[in-house]
Amino acid sequence: MTALAWANRITAALALASALTLGMAGRALALEGGPDVPRLVSFGGACVNCELAGRRLVGAKFIGADFAGASMAGSDLRGASFMGSNFTGADMAKADIRGASMMGARFFLANFSGASLAGLEAHGADFMNANLTHANLDSAEMEGANLSRVMAPGASFKNVNFTGANLTSGRFDKASFENAKLEGAVLIDATFPAADFKNAQMIGASLNGADLSSARNLTQHQLEDACGDARTRLPPGIDPRLICGRGHR
Repeated sequence: MTALAWANRITAALALASALTLGMAGRALALEGGPDVPRLVSFGGACVNCELAGRRLVGAKFIGADFAGASMAGSDLRGASFMGSNFTGADMAKADIRGASMMGARFFLANFSGASLAGLEAHGADFMNANLTHANLDSAEMEGANLSRVMAPGASFKNVNFTGANLTSGRFDKASFENAKLEGAVLIDATFPAADFKNAQMIGASLNGADLSSARNLTQHQLEDACGDARTRLPPGIDPRLICGRGHR
């Protein structure tokens, strides 16, 4: 093959790579790609502050990638994998992230307002200070996840597995925890104005300082094996002396 032919092939390859990454940072990597976003398989490296709002990224894989500050608002990320990646401060408002996997990923200060995350797998993921306003996380697997200081008014956590999760100091106004599993979860200093706990399981949950005073569908039976302290605020009719067998001391 002549030098000119090689040069032409290299030029074509570079043009294709540019189309694939859609202007992403130089160290971002797209594997097995095609000319459009839906065919991208894997992202690695760094793409800080990437502009990917409204893109179709179904099944995309972010493997150990740094997408801090990336804009993915309104993007289609169904079935995507964010394994071990950093999405600190990312904007995923109103994104469709159903069935995604976020195990070990970091979403500190990320914006998920209005996003659909039903069926999410997020064991041990970090959502500290994230915005989950009106987000739908129904049937998500959140064992050991960190949701401390999240803002989640109007969020839906129906059938979510929060076993061992950290919800410390979170704000959950009118959120739904119907049929949620909160066994061993930490709800210390979290507030739940008008939140719905119908049939939620709270065995071994830590309620120190939690404000459940206006929570709905919360029964004595649900709280018998949870533990609170003198600062825990419970709905009318709940006998604090039966909480964790100690009462508020």
